[in-house]
Amino acid sequence: MADVGAAPVPGQGGGVRNGGDLVVETLEALGAKTVFGIPGQHALGLFDAMGRGNLQFVSSRVENNSAFAADGYSRATGEVGVLFLSTGPGALTSLAGLQEAYATGVPMVVVASQIPLEGLGARRKGMLHQLDDQKASAANVTKSQRLIQHASGIPSAIQDAWTEAISSPQGPVWLEIPQNVLLDPIMVPPVEDALAEAADNPPRIELVREAVKWLESAKRPAIIAGGGTRRGKAEKSLLSIAEKLRAPVICTPGGNGAFPWNHELSLQSWIEDRYMTDVLEDADVLVVVGSSLGEVTSNYFTFEPRGRIIQIDAEPRVLESNRPGLGIRADAGQALAALDEALDPGRTGAPDWHGSSPEELVGESLAKVRARLESQDLAKELKFMADIRDAVPADMQTFWDMTIAAYWGWSCWDARQGQFHSAQGAGGLGYAFPGAIGAAVGLETLGKPGRVLAVSGDGSSMYSIAELATAKQHNVPVTWLIVDDGGYGILREYMVGAFGKATATELARPDFVKLAESFGVPATRVAPEDVGDALRAGFAADGPNVVVVETLLKMFSPTHLGD
Repeated sequence: MADVGAAPVPGQGGGVRNGGDLVVETLEALGAKTVFGIPGQHALGLFDAMGRGNLQFVSSRVENNSAFAADGYSRATGEVGVLFLSTGPGALTSLAGLQEAYATGVPMVVVASQIPLEGLGARRKGMLHQLDDQKASAANVTKSQRLIQHASGIPSAIQDAWTEAISSPQGPVWLEIPQNVLLDPIMVPPVEDALAEAADNPPRIELVREAVKWLESAKRPAIIAGGGTRRGKAEKSLLSIAEKLRAPVICTPGGNGAFPWNHELSLQSWIEDRYMTDVLEDADVLVVVGSSLGEVTSNYFTFEPRGRIIQIDAEPRVLESNRPGLGIRADAGQALAALDEALDPGRTGAPDWHGSSPEELVGESLAKVRARLESQDLAKELKFMADIRDAVPADMQTFWDMTIAAYWGWSCWDARQGQFHSAQGAGGLGYAFPGAIGAAVGLETLGKPGRVLAVSGDGSSMYSIAELATAKQHNVPVTWLIVDDGGYGILREYMVGAFGKATATELARPDFVKLAESFGVPATRVAPEDVGDALRAGFAADGPNVVVVETLLKMFSPTHLGD
């Protein structure tokens, strides 16, 4: 029988181990290398334990930005992002960032502190940061929520949370641990190993057979590749299937990069253009992978397909949420691999798009989109985006805020060998810079070149301006492009278009160059035509730097409203 009065197990440094040590030890055993967050009173046990461990800690200035940074770390590295939060206001401030991770399927383990055990429940003891039910606040933005009430339960709970986070559909998982559970001495021995393997999520065989029947008899197959295609690492299978079927492929903003941009079957990412909507509507079998056919992908719900739909998604709630079809609940990688293996290229008939080949259709459709853009007095915008693309190295990852340049990027950005990341999942402001900080830290941790690009507007940049301190403190190699148009540019454009005038869209803002320099971060202001040279200089420098361009960019005309 165990001696309940036995002395606590000493720590490596001779101090007494506590619940915080179990958190750190388990995370390290699972492969975590970096943690993002901000210290807080109830979470001090976590930070005390980190001093005895090997985790790198990146302290943001706002918890929402900590969540964005952990998200960016995960997207850039393919590893699980880890976030430490303090109780109450700290935990709640992170929720908008977690909404983006949840909407985009980013695997994260979130460890939030809690008030001491005796304060939990319906009682209102008046403890600092006390909430009636803290984890309930996270229910809308995380896959699951757990309260750990005993130190002995910490290792298994974190291991389970990690498993859930990496299992498709991936996403953030919330754990909370009371202050005394983190601080009290423990008898639990040090964690020696931990194992988390993603749950299998294959397609049902009868659904694969049915999908193959549809595809092998299709005359006009087409494919929409959403964000789930990238999360499922399905790019190789997607390319093989497209080439077997000779099916045109278009990528959503989240799927940008899932299919080679200049492939003869690539419709690229012009998902908001009516010419592309027309092509997709005309498909007799449309394969939708890792997308809900939501607002942007459906060209703002104007998409009216005339053919049959095969929809593949790991999240069952997505299937047929907007259009009826053959729903296949599965990880995109596993599903497309199964389809690819089952398809017989010798049995598929020659596609016929009303007398045109698929390759001809793709070329004609892209030419029509280009002609539409060139008819709209958008030469400045087209050159601006082309100059950025030309300056960014082919393998550099880029992070985009909800700003006009990003809306252009959704459609026109060729990710090449890098990755395109935007806040399109939830659509909140302030994502790009902290996301890029997390990405750069993660890439350097893996021994890879860490330089990344963040793109924001002046409005969205103010959400994350405090993270200039984080970037400076950790000497993070992020180049931050701020396109300053004096307000919320896209909202201004929407309101003028709808009402003839804009209200509450104009913003007082700082001198971004002087502000960055006050943090010790080099910054420069350039004209739009010089953005390429300024970015190249920033990429060649050490640590963080800022490029400011004062210009008003316009969006291309929305085709869902009619020509």
